[in-house]
Amino acid sequence: MIDLMQLPFDTETMLAGLRRWVECESPTYDARSVNGMMDVATRDFEVSGAQVERIAGRMGFGDCIRASFPHPRKMPGILVMGHMDTVHPLGTLLKLPWKLDGGKCFGPGIMDMKGGSYAALEAVRQLRYANIATPLPLTFLFTSDEEVGSPSTREMIEAEAAKHKYVLVPEPAHAERSVVTGRYAIARFDLEAIGRPSHAGALLGDGCSAIRVMADMIAVIESMTTPDCTFSVGVVHGGQWVNCVASSCTGQVLSMAKKQSDLDKGIDRMLALTKTDDRNGKFVVTRGVTRPVWQPNIKTMALYETAARINESLGLELSHMSAGGGSDGNFTGQMDIGTLDGLGVQGAGLHTLGEHILVDSLAERGRLMAGLFAELT
Repeated sequence: MIDLMQLPFDTETMLAGLRRWVECESPTYDARSVNGMMDVATRDFEVSGAQVERIAGRMGFGDCIRASFPHPRKMPGILVMGHMDTVHPLGTLLKLPWKLDGGKCFGPGIMDMKGGSYAALEAVRQLRYANIATPLPLTFLFTSDEEVGSPSTREMIEAEAAKHKYVLVPEPAHAERSVVTGRYAIARFDLEAIGRPSHAGALLGDGCSAIRVMADMIAVIESMTTPDCTFSVGVVHGGQWVNCVASSCTGQVLSMAKKQSDLDKGIDRMLALTKTDDRNGKFVVTRGVTRPVWQPNIKTMALYETAARINESLGLELSHMSAGGGSDGNFTGQMDIGTLDGLGVQGAGLHTLGEHILVDSLAERGRLMAGLFAELT
């Protein structure tokens, strides 16, 4: 095993590079902004010696990039898989600016997952600077729609992963530096309430408010939550004029379960909520994208054991867990490909205006990734 402590990971240098990524805002639904982030990442990878292929986006989402580092052997290698889209809308930097505060660094998307992705790139750089060859070829795949369930990229992710022996996912670390060896199943649903319009002042009784229908159904949906399967309404849009009884209201639901069988039952319950009562308003539930449950297999646990041994050489313990909150690791983990997730940086507040990383974890996770790149065969 190489002496990872001899690799000169410099936190200040890493923060300077990461800042460019974080301050390039890239919300999923703004393809132009996501493409701008892909431009920044492309330059950094090309300067680092990778050959970068731009993959045009589809379904209205931004582009993706595949970055491959030169290697003398043509064989299944290591795929580092991440996403450059974030949940933060344009302008979030005004409310959540780049800021260093003691051992923390704040910014939109810094934890989920630009910090971990940048640390993985720095790991490759450090190995190349030290003239340490990796036994296997290294490829990075960055996608543009993970935060909405990867509807336009799942096929590409699975096709790319099938060409590789290992998949490493630098999504945020969990508590106490733990990595992720499995993830729960997740389903999304689109909701539509259809009412009957009328003038809200003069003819209120003639109408049927789609907003009221939606509000009633939200209570029904969220009351279905059990320890085995959860339901959360996270998006609602309704109405157009305050003086009109709303004829349309839409929403989105996220459901999560530890077991695929529990999620399947939840899907059936959600779809059964569709009703077509013209007088009291219609309600339509449509199934959206789904992430399958990922349960650790022998290959994944062997990957974890290697990572734990590397971290032990750095004087750090490494635990593992199955986690809620989906990632593209759900797809590759259930493909019988060794997949290790949660390899990114530590922090808190992801998806909020308090999102931040622990600065020391940048170099820690960079060294762990470098060790995996150098050890995996």
